[in-house]
Amino acid sequence: MSPSHFVLSSAFMLGLAGLAFYRTYILSALLCLEGLMLSLFIGLSLWPLQFDAMSSTSLPMIMLAFSACEAGVGLALLVATTRTHGTSRLKNLSLLQC
Repeated sequence: MSPSHFVLSSAFMLGLAGLAFYRTYILSALLCLEGLMLSLFIGLSLWPLQFDAMSSTSLPMIMLAFSACEAGVGLALLVATTRTHGTSRLKNLSLLQC
């Protein structure tokens, strides 16, 4: 396993573990999702360089666009839940209360 592959996979696993264990606030979940997207973006950017496959060089830009949309929707949900519920804690959110 190359060092860059190890760093990217460990960064992805740390983001996934942070998303699984530290879900008390919406902002911490969004930051973990952004860490996951960043490691995927760097991995997709390095993959064509390692294997000399220049046909898939547009994949990182497409994923970056989806990542920006995900961040915008996440921040909009953060603002909306803070305004309606008064807090950004995930424990206070319930589908049965809506």
